[in-house]
Amino acid sequence: MTTPLAVLDLSPVPSGSGPGDALRNTIDLARHVEEFGYHRYWLAEHHFARGVASSATAVLMGAVAGATRRIRVGSGAVQVGHRTALSVAESFGTLDALYPGRIDLGLGRSGQRRSETAAPPAPAPARVVDGLLIPAAFSFSHLFTTPRFRAYGKLLQQPGAETPDFADQVDDLLALLRGTWVSPDGIDAHAVPGEGADLQVWILGSSAGQSARVAGALGLPFGANYHVSPATVLEAVRAYRDAFTPGMLDRPYVSVSADVVVAPTDAEARELASPYGLWVRSIRGGGGAIPFPGPAEARAHVWSDEDRALVADRLDTQFVGAPDTVTAALRTLRDVTGADELLITTITHDHTDRVRSYELLAKEWNR
Repeated sequence: MTTPLAVLDLSPVPSGSGPGDALRNTIDLARHVEEFGYHRYWLAEHHFARGVASSATAVLMGAVAGATRRIRVGSGAVQVGHRTALSVAESFGTLDALYPGRIDLGLGRSGQRRSETAAPPAPAPARVVDGLLIPAAFSFSHLFTTPRFRAYGKLLQQPGAETPDFADQVDDLLALLRGTWVSPDGIDAHAVPGEGADLQVWILGSSAGQSARVAGALGLPFGANYHVSPATVLEAVRAYRDAFTPGMLDRPYVSVSADVVVAPTDAEARELASPYGLWVRSIRGGGGAIPFPGPAEARAHVWSDEDRALVADRLDTQFVGAPDTVTAALRTLRDVTGADELLITTITHDHTDRVRSYELLAKEWNR
């Protein structure tokens, strides 16, 4: 049986265009990939980024679900640190009421208290595991102490709000969906819509931290980020499987993400993917994602050694090439991680190139 492919879309804003174009492109892409046979279509949640339009994820999910017929539509992932469990249950309960049996609720820990980000990860050299590159770990710790990060955090929450522990928040959310939520003093509450919603609940994570452990302990499916944090993907998947207890699932189920660009030839794919490093540099530099450059803009950038070091792990783990080249590499990713499905994210400057990339991959993958 062929491993299912899914889509993760950030609604990228190409340079020279705006959010409206990006959102219309998302709806168009969703229609296409449904016909190409992709299993699910997830929308990322990002804020304060000029180059990403997928900030109001649930709103955009409604537009995508309304424009398609069969494909599952979900969040990859809701940043629960910025929301209450009730607001998530009601939003996704509304989506399920309108598009029953097609909605995925992916939960992420962004905005939560994170003790493991207080210090950089222990240095680990790059290595190759059965053909899969596991690069040296990249530390995001420098971003969490900047004035910009603190200012954005204040905008994302009400003044004086305290974010609950992630595991507690997930427990509250699941209880609201089941209709079993009761306060410590015995008061019940019911989410309408939300209670009884036929949602597929996922937890997404980039490390062997709390997200992986909570997903395993609750028997939920887990999404591991190779495309964001390739250095830690194996530890994340291992932690999830080690913690797994049958719950919503009888056995572990893992989706692994990958950055992909496919074109008819390796050379053309490399040209289409050439702006990716400049885009990643804008994110990791702390300014947020810029509108996605075109290849000519990327060629004009003068790279410093510091720039190259900032993006090396992401460039080295992007899957770029002709259909057979990329398919072989993605099978290695699947086999090494034990992925039950792969979550493909593709960004190119031209929307037609992005649609074609997904089409070429699907045809070769299912051959």
